[in-house]
Amino acid sequence: MTPSADDLWARYRALHPGGPMLPCAVFHFCDNASDADICADLVARGVKRATASALAETELEGQPLPQPGDLSIVTTWDGLAVAVIRTTGVTVRRFDDVDADFAATEGEGDGSLAWWREAHHAYYSRVLAGSLAVVDGDLMIACEIFECVLLAEAATFSK
Repeated sequence: MTPSADDLWARYRALHPGGPMLPCAVFHFCDNASDADICADLVARGVKRATASALAETELEGQPLPQPGDLSIVTTWDGLAVAVIRTTGVTVRRFDDVDADFAATEGEGDGSLAWWREAHHAYYSRVLAGSLAVVDGDLMIACEIFECVLLAEAATFSK
């Protein structure tokens, strides 16, 4: 963990001493600095309350699927801790079955399903390039809903 993630987790543990010793994950969203930092800011502002991972992506990274109750730390691209989030739900569905409600909850772009599909198709095409995964309407997606349970102190977060 980065020093800021350590500090944020220590704050969380002080508030919840019976909680887990470590978060399930410390991560940034996206595959580039600009988008990762935008998403971190959206989480901090309470706009982004969901994320979507292709099952093929999690398999390539050797990561388990998120589970309800998982606690994770969201960071900026550079590792600055922004928030502790708790997964509240996960559904797996085909890319073409992701709906407008989920796209709006994810909170990115203009919040529309059309924007979600275009941006996520491009993202999955990049991160799955060179794998055997086919990025089409049948690509299986883990649609994760989360809540922010602790924000980093405002003075420590800057884009």
